[in-house]
Amino acid sequence: MANSAKILEKRIEKKTAKIAVIGLGYVGLPLAHAFAEKGYRVTGIDIDNRKVQCIKSGKSYIGDLPSSALKRELKRGTLTAVADFDPLESMDVIIVCVPTPLNRVKDPDISYIVSCTSAIEKRLHSGQLISLESTTYPGTTEEVILPHLQKSGLKVGRDFFLCFSPERIDPGNEKFKTQDISKVVGGVTATCGKLASMLYGKITKHVVTVSSPRTAEMAKLLENTFRIVNIGMINELARAATSLQVNIWEAIDAAKTKPFGFMPFYPGPGIGGHCIGVDPIYLSWKARIHGADLHFIELARRVNAEMPSYVVSQAVYTLNQYAGKAISRSKVMVLGISYKKDVADTRESPALDVIEKLKALGAKVSYHDPYVSQISHHHLTLRSKPLTAANLRKQDLVIIATDHTDFDYKMIVAKSRLIYDTRNVLKNYLQKHIVRL
Repeated sequence: MANSAKILEKRIEKKTAKIAVIGLGYVGLPLAHAFAEKGYRVTGIDIDNRKVQCIKSGKSYIGDLPSSALKRELKRGTLTAVADFDPLESMDVIIVCVPTPLNRVKDPDISYIVSCTSAIEKRLHSGQLISLESTTYPGTTEEVILPHLQKSGLKVGRDFFLCFSPERIDPGNEKFKTQDISKVVGGVTATCGKLASMLYGKITKHVVTVSSPRTAEMAKLLENTFRIVNIGMINELARAATSLQVNIWEAIDAAKTKPFGFMPFYPGPGIGGHCIGVDPIYLSWKARIHGADLHFIELARRVNAEMPSYVVSQAVYTLNQYAGKAISRSKVMVLGISYKKDVADTRESPALDVIEKLKALGAKVSYHDPYVSQISHHHLTLRSKPLTAANLRKQDLVIIATDHTDFDYKMIVAKSRLIYDTRNVLKNYLQKHIVRL
């Protein structure tokens, strides 16, 4: 092992290695805290100064990370935050957790990764370990990041170390926290992988080292492709079940009693968040460049993208069939605007599309979400309305788009005239004014 690797290994082991985490969102901030909690000195970097100021004042904007935990590490001096890249010059480890969205034509946008790489390149020195956690297409680490860093004249695996280790954060999941989730690591060289595995082993119970960054990048995309395909399938079956007069939820419950060969997935108003709706497109885009079309991904993406329109069409039918009202003369309240229960994240949320489509048909739409006080989506801006008996009684239709735990479902059922439940959260209520997806 080269001298630079030995020095870094010793610093990681003794917890004297200084760590920078670039991107302080749902992935970066909990990760920065996890290392700080173990005694490492961590500098969080984000170009959004509002996030930096929140952290400095001990206010967590991430639901899974309480402010008290943040304040504890700030007081110990193990965690700080800045809005510039200059501290990278003195860091031993740099972990990149920036967004990788899609652009307007639904192609991968890795501009944040490229921007961070340029900042790192200017400050790269011997003995640094760089780990990319942002989800991306296979080849990004070696084809995009590595060439930039090698311009310095330093050699990967000897002078500096580079790996890919995909994030696996599940916002709102109380069962699996950072330390409970296995970490996959793929280094450009064996030494890169060894150092990264040692680093992540300090905050997680199990590290899986694979042969290359490409394999690690593929593993992450495989996880979410598995989900998008199965969710697409069950969403399509749910629509067919309605026509066949079958309760799809009951059918799923029956099927999942089989102890092998079946894993339950559930329908809904669409998919949201960064991972499921975005990540598989990175894979299909890269495969298409190499002449391989991934038909399952494209079909699943299309089916899932159609679900908000299907929900709106069912809302129109439900109002007409059960209340004798046209959508253009109706008041509709959407309950839950975030993409999944018990989080504040509205990225790619299907509820936003549902609201937009309802308004386009002339409905008077309002929403309530205890985690999201205001939304701005395209030309649409709304504020959350209180969830009260009086507000519910005013509505012609209540649509449950996100099944937050905090909702008073007993009151919702009692005070609403008509309910369209897209999450089957009211499965134990048998009242006739409840219609299910």
